[in-house]
Amino acid sequence: MPSAQSRQFFYGVNFEFSHNASHWDTKAFTAELRPIIGWRTGRLELILNPILDYTSQGVAGLDFAPATRLAYRITPAWSVAAEEYDDFGPLRRFSPTAQQSHQLFAVLDHPIGRTDIEAGAGFGLTAGSDGLVLKLILSRDLN
Repeated sequence: MPSAQSRQFFYGVNFEFSHNASHWDTKAFTAELRPIIGWRTGRLELILNPILDYTSQGVAGLDFAPATRLAYRITPAWSVAAEEYDDFGPLRRFSPTAQQSHQLFAVLDHPIGRTDIEAGAGFGLTAGSDGLVLKLILSRDLN
């Protein structure tokens, strides 16, 4: 969405197509459909991503893996956020809770020039989740 940074309500969609090495993923081809729905008011921002992951199993292989982000802008250049990444399993029938992945992250965002830096630490909330996870995302505006 053009000028999304200045809008109270914003939306978009991201498509990702992957060819995976066998040691990385048992499925050779995967894809992701990531709708982006966000609201911004004052210093607060809420972003919802009801993500569908796709494997070569067709519609039966659709996996529901939503993500949520609640951020607070401390200054124009610094934000803190709480993020949750979930994987409920197949859309047709969710996995048992113990096999689902639910990760909670504390995140710090800061731009440097045209590059945005997002760093955080997270932990799993269920037995099917990873333990401690560190994340670093570097992104650059190409416009």
